[in-house]
Amino acid sequence: MTKAYWLSYDLGVGGDYQSLYQWLDNHKAKPCGDSLAYFQYTFNKNDDPDEKIKKELLDNIKLKGGNKLYLIRKNKDGDKIIGSFIYGTRSAAPWVGYGDHDTEIDG
Repeated sequence: MTKAYWLSYDLGVGGDYQSLYQWLDNHKAKPCGDSLAYFQYTFNKNDDPDEKIKKELLDNIKLKGGNKLYLIRKNKDGDKIIGSFIYGTRSAAPWVGYGDHDTEIDG
């Protein structure tokens, strides 16, 4: 069985890109812009491919504070696109404050 995935990554300056790129190349990933790759992952019927990918990446890449790996895929029913951090957390968006929306005031 195969399932489509996108991996967003930010390993910062001096990150272990060599190991990440080796993993992506081994899975025939395609670039989708800066720090985003698409790949199809082959797995056995009884396996949880999300967990297998997470384990492979965490076992093969030297990660440190501030690094981020975010996995995007369809949910198990195939009707929604979902994403989750394999490593790291969400940070403040650089575009906050540039929009033309109204500021909400708590009353």
